[in-house]
Amino acid sequence: MNLNTTAEGSKITVEVEGRVDTTTSTALANELDEVIPNAETIILDLEKLLYISSAGLRVLLSTHKAMSKKGGSLIVKNVCADVMEIFEITGFSSILDIR
Repeated sequence: MNLNTTAEGSKITVEVEGRVDTTTSTALANELDEVIPNAETIILDLEKLLYISSAGLRVLLSTHKAMSKKGGSLIVKNVCADVMEIFEITGFSSILDIR
């Protein structure tokens, strides 16, 4: 998995490439935990994400909760069909702001 993080003021974009699973979810969690304090909006660009496991879903849920708690938002964009199917099956499509 590769991460590319860019910031425009308090709007932070994290591009995720590859697979988010039990071995890589910690790196994603650490990156998101680092940017949450300074972000009003976090945009997760999943255009190059091939797969996400339950460990990755937990990271997204905890980030969503942390941003909601502080009055911010988590936006997920450019979701491929395979990952969107996972979001739909797990109910994440109704929890996350997917664009």
